[in-house]
Amino acid sequence: MAASTLPEPRRRVPRERILEAARVLFGARGFETVTMAEIAARAGVARATVFNQFSSKHALVEAITAQVLRAYGDLLEGALAAEETPTPELVRALFDGMGAGIESFYGFYRGVFREIVRIQVGLEEGGEAAAARARALASLRRLLARGQARGELSRDHAAEDLASAFDSLANGTIVHWLYDDPSGSLRERMGRAVEIFLGAVSTPRPGHPRSARPARERGRAAAPTRRRRTPHGSS
Repeated sequence: MAASTLPEPRRRVPRERILEAARVLFGARGFETVTMAEIAARAGVARATVFNQFSSKHALVEAITAQVLRAYGDLLEGALAAEETPTPELVRALFDGMGAGIESFYGFYRGVFREIVRIQVGLEEGGEAAAARARALASLRRLLARGQARGELSRDHAAEDLASAFDSLANGTIVHWLYDDPSGSLRERMGRAVEIFLGAVSTPRPGHPRSARPARERGRAAAPTRRRRTPHGSS
């Protein structure tokens, strides 16, 4: 049977094995030192098979980036579905979810997060990572715009600018914890970061002051039930 006529699940097997091998190796040794030959050996495929699926190591890490961004997009879609939950609580839960996920897979994210950030800056238009990032950012803008329409977030800034600030603060906090100062819990650090964001943009409701709850509790907001995900988005 020609490769082009193989059923989709069978065609995807080598790709998934290669991606899994790359995730393990990047997590153990970082992006720079791992070779495509090593990835092929761990995946149990020929080196040529790796290059048939991914033209370069950069293309491989871009596919991993797309998986991470799709998982992030799923978190945002879950937040949008929780229509009765106040927007500040959803924003806190998003920061907490990102912190918990990255803290749980520290080795993997330390190995590749710099590359993920670099790829996000220079995403190739039309690629799967670009599509996943566009979807995630659109969902984030919708969530923040909905909060503004409800009067829960300030309308002094465009939703686009709020989304950019959210994105920069979250990524900056993660990068600092992974590479500069990994002391303490990332979840706690993300909890402090989100209060900086909300302190500037949230609009307190009558009888519900902005800082009513202790900071350690703010990341445990009522939000859509979150399934524990692996770095590549599977349950």
